[in-house]
Amino acid sequence: MTGESGNASALAARIEHTTLRAEATAADIRRLCAEAREHRFVAVCVNPVRVRLAVAELAGSGVRVCSVVGFPLGASLPEVKAEEARRARDEGAGEIDMVMNIGVLRDGDPAAVRDDVASVRHAVGGGILKVILETAILGPREIELASVLAVEAGADFVKTSTGFNAAGGAQVEHVRLIRRAIGERAGI
Repeated sequence: MTGESGNASALAARIEHTTLRAEATAADIRRLCAEAREHRFVAVCVNPVRVRLAVAELAGSGVRVCSVVGFPLGASLPEVKAEEARRARDEGAGEIDMVMNIGVLRDGDPAAVRDDVASVRHAVGGGILKVILETAILGPREIELASVLAVEAGADFVKTSTGFNAAGGAQVEHVRLIRRAIGERAGI
């Protein structure tokens, strides 16, 4: 493909189509999957309770299924996050987006932050692990530290925000801080 069509395909191959609203119905998930299939998005991201449905809807399409862990607060126990990730993986999710425990980060306990992420990394096995930092509530040094800890614990990608926090979402400067902290060791 060339021109606009080629650019659109390249962009679509980077889009993770998402519905994480608490009120999302089975019909909403079917629609999400149909749109992802039609536009050839790389993945859909759904709540754990909708993984089986998304996997069935996307069978044979090449569109991956992603699910969230500890969403949207990140304040679940590490073993709960790991079990949630394991179950989503067993039901067909090839990607997991976990929310980092920001309270523990702010407690100044980097080992606990690493252990939290590592427990989910272990549960995901060979699947893709993305760690959401909720950067809108973090200062620059916290963003850099959180990014490094996530990668040290096995994250494949570091993400800025859930989109659910009242403080706001992703900012370009947050992406720059993450990249500066992790270099090319993981995606953003």
